Amino acid sequence: MGKFHDIHFPGETDTYRNARDTLLAAEMDLRKQLEEVASLRRRLPPGGKLKQDYTFEEGAADLTDQETVRQTRFSELFEKGKDSLIVYSFMYGPDAEHACPMCVSLLDSLNGNAHHAQDRINLAVIAKAPTQKIRRCALERGWDKLRLLSSANNTYNLDYFAENVQGEQLPDINVFTKTDGGIYHFYNSELFFAPTEAGQHPRHADLIWPLWNLFDLTPEGRGTDWFPKLSYD
Repeated sequence: MGKFHDIHFPGETDTYRNARDTLLAAEMDLRKQLEEVASLRRRLPPGGKLKQDYTFEEGAADLTDQETVRQTRFSELFEKGKDSLIVYSFMYGPDAEHACPMCVSLLDSLNGNAHHAQDRINLAVIAKAPTQKIRRCALERGWDKLRLLSSANNTYNLDYFAENVQGEQLPDINVFTKTDGGIYHFYNSELFFAPTEAGQHPRHADLIWPLWNLFDLTPEGRGTDWFPKLSYD
């Protein structure tokens, strides 16, 4: 009998069960810590007020329409009854030949969950590339559930650290909240900017990127030299 339950899998040894119980105790502690961190995050006070009501470029809902472009204000990203907005900024600059493969991998999975998320919150994806360029990428990848905007003509990326002063694009998650007093910044995935222990990836986007958690379930783990590609042979 195990320490926490009486389930035994075919052929398992006492050595396996003892090691699995040790791991299970660690997993239970991790679950509790994740809940504690989420609670701390929820209790953050409002951050700074939105610097300006940025104007973005946005295409039509139909990705095959590569011509229609409209102006969308930041405040218009909040739908009625939804006061939270998550913005993912992905690395696709005006002069880049391709979007960042890591960001593309993340957005591939986020697209699949977007319609679930948008039942409760507002969700937007922003890149510095021109609208048509973003939409061509989206059409190729099948991102039909993501709200895609171009920040080519505003300073959102620089103001909210999705771009550095040299113009290099950075992967970034920002959360904003709408109140009676206006729109306020709430959260940024600041692990990207914090010191990283030797051998660790910044891992600031794990919360919205299930790929790495899949690998964590295997004996091979995440590995040290594999990263997503735009295509595989």
